[in-house]
Amino acid sequence: MVARLGLTADQQKRVSDMFLQSRLQLIHLHATLQEQQLMLEPLMNATPFDEAKAVAQINKIADTRAELEKTNAKMLLDFRAVLTAEQWTKLRDRRFAHRPGHWQDRGAGAGADAKAGGAEMQ
Repeated sequence: MVARLGLTADQQKRVSDMFLQSRLQLIHLHATLQEQQLMLEPLMNATPFDEAKAVAQINKIADTRAELEKTNAKMLLDFRAVLTAEQWTKLRDRRFAHRPGHWQDRGAGAGADAKAGGAEMQ
């Protein structure tokens, strides 16, 4: 990917650092999401059923998914700030080719399983 985009040494370092930091955050958020989802199961199966507790847990899950999306989007914004317009276009076009109709991966909350941001900067 680095060669295809024609990154300078400085860009490589900056993008690599951003990618590592973002992946760490996304992996942590994905683990949190899995924990939140596991915590919902007994609430849904409880007798008597406590709807308020289940809804509160569902809200935690939704909040974690939203945080995953924001972290992924922030990573892409950070990349955009480092890349030239031509490099950004190449990255964007490559992403379109892999996911028709979607220019960005949807984050771990929607099935990306913490490949964590999906941007392949290797």
